[in-house]
Amino acid sequence: MPFIILLVVIALIALYLISTYNTFQSLKTQIVASIQEIGNQLKRQSSLIPNLEASVKGYMGQEKGIFQMLTDARTLAAKAQSSNNPNDINKAIDKVQSLVPAINVLVESNPQLKADATVTKFMDELTDTADKLMYARRSLIDLSQSYNQKRVMFPSNLIANMFGFQEEKGLGVALTGEHVEVSSDEMKDVKVNL
Repeated sequence: MPFIILLVVIALIALYLISTYNTFQSLKTQIVASIQEIGNQLKRQSSLIPNLEASVKGYMGQEKGIFQMLTDARTLAAKAQSSNNPNDINKAIDKVQSLVPAINVLVESNPQLKADATVTKFMDELTDTADKLMYARRSLIDLSQSYNQKRVMFPSNLIANMFGFQEEKGLGVALTGEHVEVSSDEMKDVKVNL
């Protein structure tokens, strides 16, 4: 009887070991896939921006600053795509996200641009790409957090150490600075006056 209990305990430990190991491997695979999805969206973006630029140029000749923003965004996207560097990826995503509101302001202030189906379609595509990049980035953050949490929690940390699972960095973002501080103005209630 004690021998059977010992076998059951060993079998349960073995099952837990295998399950936890497979969980770590699964999370690592998902992290790699989420990084690849960010690259995929950056590639889509780098193809989309030149088309947007060409189409919008015909309608926005007087707005020279927007073309420089488009060119800068395209350059950053191409750089991020080729380097797979999280900092380059962050810069490219931030550039596109800052570009969308600027173009929206120009389109909204010019009814002729706003009514043009080509500009509207490309604006929708650019917004969609920025949203997809944000989602892919969020997925990478969540997966890295789950993996790293499992890596340090008992008893899964024993298995992580046994098999040499290292910390996943996720996206490289500074942990200190203005972006993690809330000003007194930001804490005030927002008042809307229509």
